[in-house]
This record gives sequence, structure tokens and C-alpha cells, in this order.
Amino acid sequence: MHKTTKRYLVLLMCAGLSACSTTSQTSSGPAVQNKPLPQPVQAEAALAAQGDKISLEQIMADPDWMGRFPQDPFWGLDSQSIRYARKREGSPVMDLWQTSVQQGGNGALLPLGERHLTDNGERIFNADASKAAWLFEGNLFVKDLSSGKVTQLTRSSERVSRPMFMNNGSLAYQAGNALLAIDLSSGLTRQLASWKFADKPKAVEAPKDYLAKKQLELIQYVNKERADRQAKFDHKQALMAENASLTPEPFYLPANYRTVEASLSPDGKSLVLAIEKDEPGRDDNDIMPNYIGEDGRIKSEAVRRMVVDAKPRAQELWLLDLSKGTQVALSYQTLPGYNDDVLAEVKAENAKAKGEKYETNRLPRDIGLITDWYWSESAIKWHSSGKQVAVMLKAWDNKDRWIATVDLAKGKLVNQHRLHDKAWVNYRFNSFGWLNHSETLYFLSEQSGYAQLYRQELGGKELALTYGDYEVDKLTLTRDDKFIYFRANIKHPGIYEIYRVNLQSGDIEALTDMGGDNEYVLSPDEQKLLLTHSQVTRPPELYVQEAQVAAKPVKLTDTVSAAFKAMPWVAPKVVPVPSSHSQLPVYAKVYLPEDYQQGQKRKAVIFNHGAGYLQNAHLGWSGYFREFMFHSMLVQQGYVVMDMDYRASAGYGRDWRTAIYRQMGTPEIQDLQDGVNWLGANANVDTKRICTYGGSYGGFMTFMALFTNPELFQCGAALRPVTDWAYYNTPYTANILNTPQVDDLAYKRSSPIYYAEGLNKPLLINAPMVDNNVFFVDVVRLVQRLIELEKTDFETAIYPVESHGFRQPSSWLDEYRRIYKLFEDNLN
Repeated sequence: MHKTTKRYLVLLMCAGLSACSTTSQTSSGPAVQNKPLPQPVQAEAALAAQGDKISLEQIMADPDWMGRFPQDPFWGLDSQSIRYARKREGSPVMDLWQTSVQQGGNGALLPLGERHLTDNGERIFNADASKAAWLFEGNLFVKDLSSGKVTQLTRSSERVSRPMFMNNGSLAYQAGNALLAIDLSSGLTRQLASWKFADKPKAVEAPKDYLAKKQLELIQYVNKERADRQAKFDHKQALMAENASLTPEPFYLPANYRTVEASLSPDGKSLVLAIEKDEPGRDDNDIMPNYIGEDGRIKSEAVRRMVVDAKPRAQELWLLDLSKGTQVALSYQTLPGYNDDVLAEVKAENAKAKGEKYETNRLPRDIGLITDWYWSESAIKWHSSGKQVAVMLKAWDNKDRWIATVDLAKGKLVNQHRLHDKAWVNYRFNSFGWLNHSETLYFLSEQSGYAQLYRQELGGKELALTYGDYEVDKLTLTRDDKFIYFRANIKHPGIYEIYRVNLQSGDIEALTDMGGDNEYVLSPDEQKLLLTHSQVTRPPELYVQEAQVAAKPVKLTDTVSAAFKAMPWVAPKVVPVPSSHSQLPVYAKVYLPEDYQQGQKRKAVIFNHGAGYLQNAHLGWSGYFREFMFHSMLVQQGYVVMDMDYRASAGYGRDWRTAIYRQMGTPEIQDLQDGVNWLGANANVDTKRICTYGGSYGGFMTFMALFTNPELFQCGAALRPVTDWAYYNTPYTANILNTPQVDDLAYKRSSPIYYAEGLNKPLLINAPMVDNNVFFVDVVRLVQRLIELEKTDFETAIYPVESHGFRQPSSWLDEYRRIYKLFEDNLN
């Protein structure tokens, strides 16, 4: 593989491109295809080219028959042993397995009696990496890496969290609304700080009315009791101030709030607290009936709030000085755009549709710590010195992300970077942190149009460490600040390899060249990579290689069953389908019979993946493994199958992701039209013999295709589908459509229930009844609407015990038998 240019060349590129500014740019509209299309890529062949005929009964059976693949692998502390989770055969229990670099193979199951010593993938290290600490079942352990001694530090029903080594060598942790530290030499545990959401107690209160004042004037006993209370109170305050052996007094914060996050400085001097009002996240009427309970009665299940009932949420940041006992609220008013009316155009458009006029409103926005759905990191990051702290914040309206530091002396936020997006800031690509040996930030940002890596000196301009039409993620900084390792799809949008950038030279080095999909974990000694590698037809296995360019990976595990290897799975091509509405092609997996160009034109199926923001036309193993097997079965019977990464899908940059802003279901169906055209022109498919199907977001797309472009497909199956986005959750939906109260137009434009009159082709609706993701009521309301519209060409299958992700093989089999019958009845 290549070495890219030096960092200064990347910076020169950015200096001449407006897309490198800190405010993301939005394309002005569709553009004509004007670039040569990339070549199709053939997926790696299956492990066997011959075998039994593929059957629905086989592929919808309990997945244990395929093998039990390694999950969540991590290195042992010795940088030689390797541990991973593996499902127990015939059971939902996940076991912990161990193998090693020298031993190889699947290794062996670790005994339950050793789990507290070995289940330490989320460990932390002290400054010189001589000690490691971790949590197991809520208790804290520490290991001296030179002696190998492991010490259990807590054993309590009160779970501890967020362990961290402090600069003085002690080990701190959080327990409830308190921070404690253990001196590893003496074993003494001391409370560093605690906080309560209440008014600070006083010995006496000022007289509250006329009678109280007169009581103090007239009754000597009352005055003496009052004076005695004050004297005792003053004595206790003086004792706590002058005697270091006592627990410090709590900090008092606004009543009726709760802790969101607490972050202690490594020097133990400061604490940053994020708090929010203690309000319920759901209402009493947010319920779902469960008809198949153990007691034979209907059970009312609590579920999440719908976006139509969403209430803005703001958080407060507080800086607590532990040495002085002082506290100050950190105002957001220093953040650029903190009171911008970012939805003014949207509100004006909606007001105009109602015959009203909207007046701009510049009230402060609701702001809080960012939540990234793809990592469990803290959004508050201290520099190792304890003298600098950075916070990543996001507006509740989803249009801004800020990285700010805290001026510890002045108690104020200092903005370092703002990412503004007219659509929405991504809930991925938000990793950030400090270099270890300088007060320099590094972070991911989509500001160029793709998620790239940047570094920034405080108060300076961000500098691009990577640049191109690819996405960077999964960052690992080495202890010496020499490298940041990352995962990226540089070679091809559907191929993810492991790279590293040299922070001194700016060189980017490719460390793997395995193709397919690759994840990595850097060993504790930073010399080796633990890789999880998969191909389209080959489930994930573990490999290990040296963390060097041109190093050869060595396979460790072999967990795929012989039965799976023997099946004649079809290796699809990933083809770039020309787009009528974008400069970029629509990448798609195409499953083709070997003789597809021969004979009469073929029948075909287009599959629509779920989640919207998900990538499935890649060269690795898919979470849609049943669909992969189903598509291979269809190909055996002469079908052509296409699986498109329509606009909204992940892996192709910001503009591809946000093309659906305020118009879900429009760009995606345009892309399906291009897919149909491609199949007709390139795969010998009869464009009048194509059906479509998909689940969740894919079910929503099936509705939109059949309702808004009824001649595109001959039939469709919508599984666990969204019918009205006002009923879906807030974190996902409000990104794309804002909220119904603000943007009624977007919800009407994007919800299939408003287009149901367009149905004129056979439709199968499959609905789980205890779905706590897409509620069953979505299907109920649409079915009633179809009845009232006097539509006859639809049928509904319900699954009484299933949630969004089916668990019972019998349910999977029933669902796909119905889908297969739909295709056979309408395409033959």
C-alpha cells in the first residue's frame, strides 16, 4: 500500500478548499454524473463452491449451526494472551475464551472462578504503565504488572464506576454522588468530594414573618436555643476546615437535578460536573401491551417517549474547586452561536404553510454533553497534567457541536472548535482527546465532507492529519504521541483497513491489506495488532500481526462450522450504480446466477437495509447474515438480487448521509429507481419483474416505494416498518426531521401513512407485537388507513412474542416463507 503525502501538503490542500472550514458546507443540489465510475469489486469466494441446496429451514434455524464467532476481543495485560467472548452453544450465555499469540487456535474456555482476573478488557493504566486497574461486576481490582499481584479493592453491593489513576499514584473512583481515592501503599480510602442536589444547610433561618420576629424578641428560651445551634454549627465548620482527617463538606447544587457525568482532574484539584433536571424520560401513557406473558394475562410494558412528545433537554456544567471548596456554573454564552436561531428558515417555511409569519427568536439554545452512539468514552477529557480539560458539547437541535476548554482560574468555557451542520451533526465520528505530552487536542470532524482526523493547539487553527473522500474512525493514540492508529475505507468505500498517521512527519501508513472488513485492538505494549477480519461470505475470525508496515497477519481462530463452509454461498459483486441525482454512484451488492446473461430476462429482488445510516454494500461479513443466505438461495433459483447503499447510508460522507434531511423516502426511492434501471441494462433483468423488501428503515422504504412510485416494483414486503415518524424516538428522528412541533412539513413529507392511497401492488406487512423500537401501533394505524381507503391488495402477519429483532427461529422461518411466497406469486 501507499504512503500518503506529508502533513504540510495536506494543509496546503486544505488552505485552498472552502470545505476545510470549521462550518460544514451543504451542496446546492443534485449534479450530473461527471466522473468515471469505479470498477465493480468481486467479493471473495465462499469457503466451498459446492454443497446442498440452500433451504429456508436451514438458514432461518438457530444461528449456532453456523458456528459461534469471536466477539469483543481484547489483549491480556502481557500482550501475548488474547481473550474474546463466545456464545455458549444452545444458550444465550456469553463465555470468555482465551488463546495466545504462540498457541493460536480457538484456545479454551476460562473458568468462572478466574473471570475477575481475566475479564479486564476495559482496564486503565497508571502513568508509567506499571499498574492496571479494572472493574468486574461493579468491584475494583488492581494489578502490579511487575510482580503480577492482583488486589481486590472493593467488595460491596454499592457499585463503583469510572476508575482512574491520579498523578500521585492513588486510584480514584466514583460511587454514587461521591468521588473516593485509595492510597495503594497504605490502603486508606478517602473521600475527595461529594455533592448533593439541595440547598446548603444553615444552623438558623432568618425570621420568615411578623410572628417569628416577635417570638425572637419576646422569648429568651427561643433565642438561646437558636444561639446554641449556631455555635455547634460554627464549631463543626471550623473543625472540618482545620482538620484534614475529616471528610470534606459536600458541594450543594440546584435541587431537583441529577448527575449526568462527573469528571475528576488527575491532580485531584478540580471536578467538572454535568447535571440536568431530574425529570422523567417518559410518561405514564408510554406503554405497550404484551399479550403472551408467563401468567396468562396481558402485561403493560413501559416504553420510550415518542418524538411527538419530545421536550428539549439542557444540561448545566459546573466547575468545582476541591481545594478551595468553591463552585461556579460554566456559562454557554462564550460558545459561538449559542443563541443562533438555527431553525429560523424551517420555522418560517412551516409558518408560511399555515398562513402565518415567523419572527426570528434568539433565545439561548439547549446545550449539553454530546452522546456518541458508537463509543462509551467520556465527553469530558482532562489532560494528563490536570491543568487543562476539554468538553465536547452538542445543541439539542442537533445543528452544532463544540469542543471547548475550561479556563480553570476564571471559571469559563473557551471555544476551541465549532462544527455546524445545516442538516444535523453526526452521532458518529466524535472521538477526541489530548496528546499525552503537550496541550494539543486531536479530534474527528466531518467538516471537509468526510470524517477526518485533526489536531489543534489551544487557540489555534485545526490542522488536518488525514484528508480525502474516505472516513476515519476508531482512534488509538500511542503513549509516546508518535502515532494515532485508525480504521478507514481509503481503498474502496466497502473495504476497511487499519492505518496509522505519524504525528511528527504526517505520513499515513497502511498496516493491513486483507480486504473485506477489519477491526483492530492495539496490544498494551503497542507492538501488535489483534484483528477481527471478515469477508462477505466468511464470518469474522481473529488474526494477529506485528504493528508494522508489510507485516503478515496470522490467523488464530477457526470457529465457522463445517456445515456453513460446505454451503454454496453466492459471492456478490459490489458495483457502482450511476446516480441520476448525485455525483457519486450508489454502491450496491449484486448477487448473480452464473448464467444470468443466458436465456430469457431474469426476475429480481432489491433488498433495503435497515437503520438508514448503515452500510451494507461492503466487502465484510454483514449483520444481515440471514438475508445474505436468503439471497444466495434466491440466486440458486434464478433470481438476481441487489442490495443498495441508498443515500442516507453510512460510509460515503456527510452529503450522502444528510441527503434525506427533511425528506426521508425521496432520495432513497430515486436511488432504487436507478437500481432498477441498472439491473435492466446490465444484469439481464426484466424491470417489470422486480420486487422489494426490507425491515425497519427498509420496511419504511418498501412503503414509500410502493406508495409514491407504484409502478417501480411488482410487490413489496415491509418488515417491522415505520409508518409515521412522529411515533418514532427522539434521538434518531429529530436529527433528520427536527421535531413535529417545529417541522410538520418534514413529517408529512416523510411518513408513508400520508401516501397510502398510492398502493396498487401486492404488499406484505410483517409486524412484531412487542417491538419497543418501532411500535406495533405503526402497523395498526396504517392497516386501518388502508381499510378506510378500501385497499385490498395487502396482508398483515403479526408476531405476538417478537420484538424488533426476532429471536425465535420459528418466527424467522414464518416471516421468510411469506416473503418468498410473495416473490414467487408475483414474479413468475
